[in-house]
Formats: sequence, C-alpha cells, structure tokens
Amino acid sequence: MTFAVSSTDFHYEANNKAHHTSEITKQRLILRRGQAFTITLNLHRGSQPEVDKVQLIAETGPSPSEASGTRAVFRVSGPPIRSSWSAAVQNSSSSSVTLSVTSPANASIGKYSLKIQAAKGTPQTSALGEFILLFNPWCAADSVFLANEDERQEYVMNEHGFVYQGTSEHIEATPWDFGQFEADIVHICLELLEVSPKHRKNPGLDCSRRSDPTYVGRVVSAMVNCNGDRGILLGHWGNDYRGGTPPSRWTGSVEILRQWSLNGCRPVKYGQCWVYAAVMCTVMRCLGIPTRTITNFDSAHDTDRNLTIDEYYSVSGQELKLSSDSVWNFHVWVESWMTRPDLPTGYDGWQVLDPTPQEKSEGVYCCGPAPVKAILEGDTNIKHDVPFVFAEVNADKVRWTVGSDGSKKKSYSNTRQVGSNISTKAVGANAREDVTRFYKYPEGSKKERDVFAKAVCNLKSTGTPRCLDAPPPAASGVIELSIKLQKTPVNGEDITFYLHIVNKNQSSKNLSITTVAQALRHNGRPEDPCWKNTQTIKIGANGETKVTLLVPYSKYGASMLENNIVKLTAIAKEEGSNEMHMTVKDVLVAHPTLSIEVKGTPVLYQDFTAEITFTNTLSETLRNCLLTLSGIGLIRTKYEIPIRTVGPNNLVRVTIPLTPTKPGSRMLTADFDCNLFRDVKAFKTVEVKRVY
Repeated sequence: MTFAVSSTDFHYEANNKAHHTSEITKQRLILRRGQAFTITLNLHRGSQPEVDKVQLIAETGPSPSEASGTRAVFRVSGPPIRSSWSAAVQNSSSSSVTLSVTSPANASIGKYSLKIQAAKGTPQTSALGEFILLFNPWCAADSVFLANEDERQEYVMNEHGFVYQGTSEHIEATPWDFGQFEADIVHICLELLEVSPKHRKNPGLDCSRRSDPTYVGRVVSAMVNCNGDRGILLGHWGNDYRGGTPPSRWTGSVEILRQWSLNGCRPVKYGQCWVYAAVMCTVMRCLGIPTRTITNFDSAHDTDRNLTIDEYYSVSGQELKLSSDSVWNFHVWVESWMTRPDLPTGYDGWQVLDPTPQEKSEGVYCCGPAPVKAILEGDTNIKHDVPFVFAEVNADKVRWTVGSDGSKKKSYSNTRQVGSNISTKAVGANAREDVTRFYKYPEGSKKERDVFAKAVCNLKSTGTPRCLDAPPPAASGVIELSIKLQKTPVNGEDITFYLHIVNKNQSSKNLSITTVAQALRHNGRPEDPCWKNTQTIKIGANGETKVTLLVPYSKYGASMLENNIVKLTAIAKEEGSNEMHMTVKDVLVAHPTLSIEVKGTPVLYQDFTAEITFTNTLSETLRNCLLTLSGIGLIRTKYEIPIRTVGPNNLVRVTIPLTPTKPGSRMLTADFDCNLFRDVKAFKTVEVKRVY
C-alpha cells in the first residue's frame, strides 16, 4: 500500500506553547510564521512511510496561487529553507511519521489549510487540517521582530494596560482590557480583514499582501472606524449617546469586537479616539504585531496642512468656533513596531497608526504607518501621513482676537504649546513612560526650530504657510496675566482660582478684565460659556496684584455630564487703548473617588471577593447609578449592579465574588456612572496564583 494518512496529530498544546499562542487556545493550531511546528501523520495499516514520495500543500485565501505566495507545494526534505515552506522528518515508524514544518518568515498571515498528495503520478490530495498563521516578533527574520523579551511581553502578550487621558498638567491613567487572547478574538480579527474593501475588491491580492505589516496596519486603521466601510466603531463627539454606549463607559476591547461580529459587522456605537486606539491595539497585538497606545496632550488637528493652528476669541473672552483647526486636550493613537523596506533606510521601528477618522489618506479614513523617526526629523515627504502627525505634535499656535466688527487681530503666537507629555504605559510596570523625546527635539531649541523649518520646506502645500509668519509685534508696555488654581477642583465643589496680574510698565494701568468659563470637550471644542465675570482694576507702575475668583458649582455642574474639563479664559483691556492681553487655562475637574479592595488570596479557579466603595461628595443626590465590574481572566461576563440613588455624603459599599480563569497578573476595573457625571473608574492589579 502507498503512503496513506488515517489521521493527523497537530500537537495543539505543545505547538501553541512554543509559538506563544497557548493563551488563546489549546484546542486549535495557531502558529507564528518563520518558526517550526510539529505534526504527526498516523498511517493506515500496511501503508509505507515513504515520505520522499509525497508533498505537502499549504494554502490561504479564496484563490491561492504560488505566484501570489498564498499557495506553497513542498516536499519533505532536509533543513528548513528560509524563504520558503519546508518540512523534515523528525521520527518515523511503520505506523506514523512526525514532521517538522516551517513557514517562511514573510508568509501571509491568515487561515491556512494543510494537504498532502503524491509527488508523482496522478495527484491524490488529502486534507490534513487547518491552522492560523500570525506575525512573529520572536523571529529575527520577521519584519515585526522585536529583540527585547520584556518589550515582547508588554507589547504583544500583555492583555491589559492603560490609556492616558486628562490634560497635560493632570494626567489620568484609564485602565483598559485589551483581551487579545480571548478565544474568539483571533477569528474576529481575521473576519475584520475579510470584510475590508481591499479584500472585497481583490481577495487574492489582499491575501497576498497580508505578508506585509505596513499593509495590514493600514487596513486595520481603516477598519476600526466605520467611515466608508463595514468597520467596527461609529464615532460621536456630541452630548447625546442614546442608542449606544457612551465612549467613556467602555473598559475593554472584547465587548466591542464581539458586539461588532455578532451583529453582522455593523458598527458599534460609540467611539472616540482612545476607544478607537485601544481596539486597534487589541487587533494588532492579536495578529502578532507589537503595538502600544500613545497619548499626545495638547494635540493639534491641522485641517489645512499649513502646520499652524488658529484660535479665535471675542473681545469678551469667549472662544469662537471660526476655524476647523483645533487643539485637543489629548489625542490617542497607536504605535506598531515593524521594518519599512518601502522607505529609504533609517525609518524602521515604531510607526504611528491612527484609526480615529479625522482626515482621509489616499481617499480612505485611515492614518499611517508614519515612522516616528520621520516625525522627529521633520521628514514630511515620507509616507504615510507624516505631515498630519507632525502637526499633531509640533504645529505652531496662533491666537486671534475678533472685534465686534468682525476684524481679526493676531494677539499671540506660540511655538511650544502643541504636543506635550506624549505618554505610553511603561514596560513591565503600571507607570507612565514619557516618549516626547522620540517625537520632537526640546521645545524652543535651535534643533527643534530647524526641524520645523525643514518640515515646512518638505511639505508640498499650496500658498505660503502662515506658520513662518513673524510673531505679532509686542504691545506698548507689558501686562502679564496668568491663572492659578487655589486647589484641584472636585466635581460638586466651586472652582476657586486667582488671576495673577503683573504690570511691567513705568505707569499705572486701568484694566477692564473679563473672565469666562466654558466646558471643554476633549477634542478641543468648547461649549457655550457657563459663567462670566467682568471687573475693572487699577494696577500701579511695575506693580502686581492677585484677583480671587470663583466659578460656582451651580454654574458649571450641568456641563460636566459629558465633560470633565473647564476652560478658563481671561482678557484684560487697557483703558484708553486697543491693547488686550489674554491668558487661558484648561482645568481638569476631578470626580469623587471610587476604590477597589481584594479580600482573600486570588487562586486559579477558586473564589475570592472584591469590595468596591464610593462616596458621594456632592451636595446633591445621585440618581440612576450603575456600578460595572470587569476584568479579563477574572470575570467571564461583566457585572452590572444598578443602584437607585446615593444621597449627599453617603457611602456605597458592594462586595462581589469572583472566580479567576487565567493565572498571572490581571486587572480588575470598576466603573461608576450616574445622572450628574460619567464613568468614574478605578482599577486593582490582581496576582492570580496557579494551583499546584
């Protein structure tokens, strides 16, 4: 009898462990490219184990072909060949043959079938089984190879982390469950590629190009948003989130991805930048590409590609919505690690990818990959989308005052206010790492200004960029204004602050000072003023003074449901003069504290309890309260506990039993929502011990 296979043992557990995929499953074969795996072919009785007379076939995609690299036919031979599929005998007996099979390090990722057929004569093909092939950051020949094991553990294997939010002066770490190794997530990620416009237009070419992480990253960037395709998330930046989930409510990616898949690839409502970025981080890590979320504080959105952000204010201090440019309090994207053979040398490493639908790139709402090195050096002629990201971190800001007749006067120019405290989670620690130095040279340095000029010269834009305009002429004499907080405000309390005014003139000045408070969305768009104060003061020659002011909670509280930042603007106008002086401060209003305590020692598959406490520090009763608890490996499905009301100064304590299903370091997240503010979060790192 000729070589005939009765069954195939894919050694799921051993192979997946060796390929760092056993966290996903031990019931199916999930491999990483460029690395050998073992299969055992069990033979029919009487079959001859003459493996030199058979060949294996590996195929992916709907129309596999050898020309496109989606089909490989290879014989069992000697050592693996680096650039092609290969197989070698490990053990052989009369009843079985064990093979070591190796995929090339540049193979397309995706679902594969493995078949066997006779090498000569009439081909009789038999199916052996299926497997999934992913990128391999452990393989030196793979274009996503990352040399440091601690970084691989953080940027590929870690299922939880943080997304940084707030303001540049008050940075908050928001916990997030990425959950890339939940059992169904790898299939959802591959489904995402299958329903993309690229695949629908040309499936064969799409599957062939999945060997390239640059291509895959660009497809995923487009598919995480639903603008123009069947993508995952629908964005919304308003105040009404009926019919969906407020972006601040989400605590992880898994629920979003499952909802998208179960609903027939219809978009999930709603996302904003940190949700888009965190979901993309999950998808990229799942596919094997090292990825981390990045938060850029004071992030510019330059709509006209001139590297300048224009802001307009009325003479009474209200910010006006006259420009589509904006500076977001923070914006979140991802960096993914890969080589860039499509570019000149020097641009390998971290690449910016941004799935938030802001501007189109080559006709599609996606962004990147943009090499971080190109952004640092002002190489705005390098693809993809370097000019847009460069502006986000390094645009110049120009402030204009608009008169009652509509006239505009440039009142301020600043080269240092955009792009600060660029943040990501530190490797192996629940701490923030500042990566600003990789995006820009020190603000105000000659090198930074030289790079800015280089970026402008490289940028192919129409007209003369205003970013090279000279700063406005200095006012006759100098009045300096600044806003200082008395203390960090907490929601429910009045915001107390003072204006510090310095007169550097040789004569006294009479000043009419208008101060305005506006709730500020995180994307830099202000609400209508909620408080205004006007007063006149006299300040002596070379003198200084402090003016104490207070924004009552009764004025700003109603604006805090969908926001937690108040923009304070003060404009001082000199009596008998057209000179005006302005200062602006974004104030983060802290929410009441939520806390988590773990009772007992968490052990795999054994119960322990978590205690969540919350105190209402407001003078009002909180209504329609909801406490949500989630955590990959700690809770199978999230707990939701309705709480009807919480009175002023009342404490709520809830104890919940938990049974961990995954060992190691896990993150437990609690979310408290009510009618007066959204989604206060707390987290607790839980070390789950194995049972021995």
